[in-house]
Amino acid sequence: MFDKEVRVLLKDQAKEAYFKLKKRNDKDSKTLLNSIERIFDVLKKNPQFGDPIRKELIPGEFIKQKIKNIYRLELSNYWRMIYTLEGNKIEILVFVLKIFDHKEYNKLFGYKK
Repeated sequence: MFDKEVRVLLKDQAKEAYFKLKKRNDKDSKTLLNSIERIFDVLKKNPQFGDPIRKELIPGEFIKQKIKNIYRLELSNYWRMIYTLEGNKIEILVFVLKIFDHKEYNKLFGYKK
């Protein structure tokens, strides 16, 4: 689909969450980890697979980091993944920014129950 190499990279909170899940042995963690791994494979084939988040809804913490595009993906167990895309002539970089549960997702985006 894309003539450029696509690399998926974990940043900050996403990296912490991913490695924390890898250390756990419970069924929910394994299910979630499998879901994340599947999504990584999908993103390597189609980096725009997630739902784009409208510019005016991008949380301030990402705007401060000069992040101009954010995509959201649903994972198993009602978890969410937030990522951004950057690219050049050679490759597309998928930076996974956050991997978190639905409660934290709602908090970040200011949604109420």
